[in-house]
Amino acid sequence: MKIEPELCRVEDALGILVGKWKPIILLHLLKNGTQRFSELKRNVPGVTQKMLTKQLRELEDEDIIERVVYPQVPPKVEYSITEYGRSLEPILAAMHEWGTKHTLHKMEKLNQGSL
Repeated sequence: MKIEPELCRVEDALGILVGKWKPIILLHLLKNGTQRFSELKRNVPGVTQKMLTKQLRELEDEDIIERVVYPQVPPKVEYSITEYGRSLEPILAAMHEWGTKHTLHKMEKLNQGSL
């Protein structure tokens, strides 16, 4: 690896992705395409309306997702991943793969009585 620690941009990337719900939101948008707020709320059980709104706004501010408001009553709001946001797909896939391996590693350690 040829990353110079003093020039490392991992912290910048984590600043955008860190949040309990952000990776889950992004995976739902990548898998299912455009979704309304209520669909995302239903697909991400446990998230509060306030927290979902906050996480969506942060992702929108970083140009990772796009929010479209339709002028109708009641208001219709849809969220979709931007082309730029799609560049996160291999990163999220790698994180998922590592998380799976780590979970298996921890289970093996527990079975061996090491943890």
